[in-house]
Amino acid sequence: MAASKGTVVLAYSGGLDTSCILVWLKEQGYEVVAYLANIGQNEDFAEARKKALALGAKKVYIEDVSREFVEEFIWPAVQANALYEDRYLLGTSLARPCIARKLVEIARKEGARFVSHGATGKGNDQVRFELSCYALCPGIKVIAPWRLPEFYRRFPGRRELMDYAEKHGIPVPVTPKAPWSMDENLMHISYEAGILENPKVIHHPRLLRGGPCVCSLIGNFTAGRVWRGGQAPAPPPPDRCDGGGHRVPVKVTNAKDGVTRQAALELFVYLNEIAGKHGVGRIDIVENRFIGMKSRGIYETPAGTILYHAHLDIEAFTMDREVRKIKQGLALKFSELVYNGFWHSPECEFIRHCISRSQELVEGKVRLSVFKGQVYILGRESPQSLYNEELV
Repeated sequence: MAASKGTVVLAYSGGLDTSCILVWLKEQGYEVVAYLANIGQNEDFAEARKKALALGAKKVYIEDVSREFVEEFIWPAVQANALYEDRYLLGTSLARPCIARKLVEIARKEGARFVSHGATGKGNDQVRFELSCYALCPGIKVIAPWRLPEFYRRFPGRRELMDYAEKHGIPVPVTPKAPWSMDENLMHISYEAGILENPKVIHHPRLLRGGPCVCSLIGNFTAGRVWRGGQAPAPPPPDRCDGGGHRVPVKVTNAKDGVTRQAALELFVYLNEIAGKHGVGRIDIVENRFIGMKSRGIYETPAGTILYHAHLDIEAFTMDREVRKIKQGLALKFSELVYNGFWHSPECEFIRHCISRSQELVEGKVRLSVFKGQVYILGRESPQSLYNEELV
């Protein structure tokens, strides 16, 4: 064991990679504080805590950031109608700065000079974590094992990680690993890598969630999961919802059974359930990563897709034409900044402020139907409407 190098706060998932990284960091002489963020993923957090402590973490933080994830990260993206490369609703991109913010907060609390993560050297997440950490705490030092020669030469593949885990008593999955990787949060589930790296491969039916709601998005547009479910032979009838508000969604009512949700997190989880059973928000795309390579990703964003369409509709109904043109340009830049990891940059903060200012009169109610993977706008109303029925 190397001489003590100080304390490092590790963004810990409980999986094989970050479990091995935890033990490896201890080998290098660091005291490890593990941090696991609850952003709505399906996770046994008690078991994850137990595992991290057993592997030698001196302390484990499990932080529920799901509400702030919705209110402080997802809602601004809804206001922006944010889409990266015309299709991707930024589920992972929005989660990383939320996770990193708490990572830095814990590092400060623990007096740690180091933070670490398990992101690889090929993806976007390394950039998102590190830019966020350096923006929020310029004096922090990020340890990225998958970019360190002494780490990736020792672990060139999964077999070496498995051998290391066995040697150090790190529990490994007893079931065969899925031939792709999956990342889950409240906003979306993403699938990539493995067999999906071949862009011709048609994804397996068990990979996606879903099935067929009329909802009304109502109030101040100040405005679950069970997404998975292959191809249902007889999908349920469409659901209708009403929803609305100003600036962000504040209320959703299921027109079929009268169920209403108003609190931000509760509303978002409910829309995930409603849209998820209809297979809403599924895309299979090839995108341009920030680091300069193309990648194939399969995403499910149920609630985000409903809110994208609902907000777009009420915005077109209430916003001045020329303001909307400018706002569309800002939304494009916002999406690129978020995707590339610049959420905590001054330019992204400025754009968020401008977009928020554009939303002051975006208020109203949208009625929509969700059925067989589609969102259908049925009608809208607003006290701020610029639509002149008499003139038309």
